[in-house]
Amino acid sequence: MALLSHHLTLSLRRNLRLVASGCRYVSQTATKTVSEIEYDAPSMKTPVPGPRSKELTRQLGEIQNVGAINFFCNYEESRGNYLVDADGNRMLDLYTQISSVPLGYNHPALMKALANPNNLSAFVNRPALGILPPENFPEKLTESLLSIAPIGMTRVQTMVCGSCSNENAFKAMFIWYKNKERGTNNPSAEETSSCMINQSPGCPDLSILSFMGAFHGRTFGCLATTHSKVIHKLDIPSLDWPIAPFPRLKYPLEEFVQENAREEARCLEEVEDLIVKWRQKGKPVAGIVIEPIQAEGGDNHASPDFFIKLRSIARKHGCAFHVDEVQTGGGATGKFWAHEHWGTDDPADIISFSKKMLTGGYYHTDEMQPDKGYRIFNTWMGDPSKNLFLSEVLNVIRRENLLEEVTRCGKALLQGLYELQSQYPHLLSRARGQGTFCAVDACNDVTRDNLLVKIRDKGVLLGGCGEKSIRVRPALIFKEYHAHQFLNIFNDVLSEYK
Repeated sequence: MALLSHHLTLSLRRNLRLVASGCRYVSQTATKTVSEIEYDAPSMKTPVPGPRSKELTRQLGEIQNVGAINFFCNYEESRGNYLVDADGNRMLDLYTQISSVPLGYNHPALMKALANPNNLSAFVNRPALGILPPENFPEKLTESLLSIAPIGMTRVQTMVCGSCSNENAFKAMFIWYKNKERGTNNPSAEETSSCMINQSPGCPDLSILSFMGAFHGRTFGCLATTHSKVIHKLDIPSLDWPIAPFPRLKYPLEEFVQENAREEARCLEEVEDLIVKWRQKGKPVAGIVIEPIQAEGGDNHASPDFFIKLRSIARKHGCAFHVDEVQTGGGATGKFWAHEHWGTDDPADIISFSKKMLTGGYYHTDEMQPDKGYRIFNTWMGDPSKNLFLSEVLNVIRRENLLEEVTRCGKALLQGLYELQSQYPHLLSRARGQGTFCAVDACNDVTRDNLLVKIRDKGVLLGGCGEKSIRVRPALIFKEYHAHQFLNIFNDVLSEYK
């Protein structure tokens, strides 16, 4: 144990020396000097992917499918907001592993947690949490996940990833609905026998209402509620569940208040019609699932009024209301949870999370508590070591007031996108965002994809979403000078675009 602790301490010291060497740059637009964990700017040596990444892709291609791989990374040399690839290219990362890195790369607070000998057991021993949790698990949940629990919720179920979080949240809604319907949590003999052969009444024909453009995961149940890209769904059998239209708003929102209100009213009316229609089909809607901002589906926003009215519709029709904060949770919108922008003290029955939270799971009301052990269960049910990291992330967020920084930097970022779309209206439109959770549309998907490649070769990593959107997903340590660095490089790419 002492030898392992010594090795981790040496590793931490090495990383701290490496990150300190990159501290050279102070932006004219910054209110603070650059953090000690940062490099000063992108540095590109080859096109991306470079020769080393191409060779590694070839090697991996002999083992598994590599069709989605962009390039290989050198995570040891990556720092803060900058990702280094296998060819030594250093990029300003505004995609952050599909919006899942809260504090950038190799943050000293997380390296320190890893070097703490008191934490070693959590990394070495991974328990089956549902049956044999560690003795400090209640304490660690209290100081991590429960310390940022959504309003009105004191219960949390841990899981590993976003898909399994949503998958089990769906199960919890179905269990709740059936217990409510039968008036007891004791199923009949017919129910217990028929469920074993996938027949009703034990396997009831219930449904979950989702929205066009939604993304809730790629596992089988989640895929039935995912409607963002063909590649996710093609050739996979699915469930006959209702799909409502998500509002297609005009931007900037403040200039189209009446038009957007009419669009939201149309979608809410369709939700109610679908609930009635599916009840008449014999497939009652047990729950409604929705994202506060549709991310993978194209960064689609709706007003607080829309979500509050949707919550009321769910309550009126006896449906559970599930808010999927896997992409939006963790602070990127300027509040820890995107639903906090709605300003309601009763946002949902279930709120799922993952990505920036480093672990997965869902918060829920008392009514959504499963009635028996093993009903919501798998081997791992999360990972205690991720709760240790999350505690450190939360300490940094509070100590450095990162949510306030996200709000401030997000305004500069969005203003810059507004200016670029005004300067290049033939290329960009519909800039939108909340905090640093921002996006802008290209004129078409081909142009979007070309822009992403061109800006990557100049040292900025971005992502696409929806049909033709460019999404910006920086870490919480993103500063205003990073925004201007990105905007200047983006402007160079747009000015050269043919």
